[in-house]
Amino acid sequence: MLKSAVGAAGALAVSPQIIRAGKNKPGDKLNVALIGVGGRGLAHYDSLADENVVALCDINEKQFDLALKRFPGATTYIDWRKCLDHKGLDAVVICTSDHHHAFVSNWALNRDLHVYCEKPLAISVEEARIVRAKWLTKTDKLATQVGMQRHANANFARVREMVRDGAIGTLESAYAWGDRKIRREKYPDGTGAPPEGFHYDIWLGPSPYHPYSPSYFEHRPGVGACLSWNMYWDFGAGQIGDMGSHTMDLLWNAVDAKLPTSAEGNREPFNPEVTPVEAEIHFEHPANDWRGPIKVSWYQGGRLPASPKKYVDLKGIDHGAMFKGSKGHIICDFVSRMVLPFGDNADMTYYKPRAAKDLIPPVGHFQKEWINACKNGGKTSCDFEYSGNMIEQMLLGLVAYRVGKKLEYDGAAGRVTNAPEAEKWLKREYTKGWTLEG
Repeated sequence: MLKSAVGAAGALAVSPQIIRAGKNKPGDKLNVALIGVGGRGLAHYDSLADENVVALCDINEKQFDLALKRFPGATTYIDWRKCLDHKGLDAVVICTSDHHHAFVSNWALNRDLHVYCEKPLAISVEEARIVRAKWLTKTDKLATQVGMQRHANANFARVREMVRDGAIGTLESAYAWGDRKIRREKYPDGTGAPPEGFHYDIWLGPSPYHPYSPSYFEHRPGVGACLSWNMYWDFGAGQIGDMGSHTMDLLWNAVDAKLPTSAEGNREPFNPEVTPVEAEIHFEHPANDWRGPIKVSWYQGGRLPASPKKYVDLKGIDHGAMFKGSKGHIICDFVSRMVLPFGDNADMTYYKPRAAKDLIPPVGHFQKEWINACKNGGKTSCDFEYSGNMIEQMLLGLVAYRVGKKLEYDGAAGRVTNAPEAEKWLKREYTKGWTLEG
């Protein structure tokens, strides 16, 4: 439960339900479990410093030394399944490897815990649907956020405003891309044994057994550790689950889409062990209350949409997005944007920028937006509905890549309607003893 900073002896316990109603007192602190204390976990130390971090969990015991210096007195755990049953928890921050994300999130929701999960929320269509559906039954009392922290950049709001307010006329299509290329041919061969205090069996968790290799855990300067394992099908979703989550968010925030009605991939030859490096995937989305049907596209590994003008080199934007409208294009990255009108009638007289008072308010500190929602209620920018819809679309694209044909998709039922062979790729097979519903 929340414990007041006034002192543990006289602490007033406040339930998450009351918190979401906005009745907590100033000074109340969340009791938080940080699961995955190295890597991305380090990025949460400062934002959690004003809360009660009462539990720390990691499969590498060597990570606890630094974490306990920041959060002395916290109980340490190796297995997140035990950590989630720590008495008195209010919230959990999930910084595990990607193949655990949906599991920890769903288990935490089952315990009525607020959840911050690093991206991606899931690595299968089924996982995304299960976690989203679970949270949608608890929106009145739990706050969720997926770690797409670039969403706090002011440019996300400015791009959304320009698309919505008609700077390029009527929206027709949108494109996002990332140029990262990390090639692997297959799972690494087994090499040696895990170091002392490194619990490889727990790291594998729900995924099929693969022999230990130190190459899964290489740390290179300036490169996230996830780039050593997230390209393998059993551990991640490759670039779609990594920078694809950040970059598609820039597009997703502006188009108000939910689930696509189709997905079609064009890519390099299928590899049954490793996700694609080069790929382009196209989705069809139905109309909503402010625009007609649109096509949404994702490109990776050097593939790009066609530039609207020869003098605009999209290769200069490593991760970016483009919106095509009836009167021009918006081209952007995470922090900047440009408008390129086209046609004799694209004189911009039809577009009136918003007054300062009408601008979308800033997100502020991304992690603390979630902390504030845990305590006081309110909506977060990247909750499990918004993020769940986005990653379900992207993961459906990977299914289209596997199958090699255009898929017609029933988003309400979560079914591919024209390719029975695709159904098995919407879900994962888990190691015996592991379940999403714990």
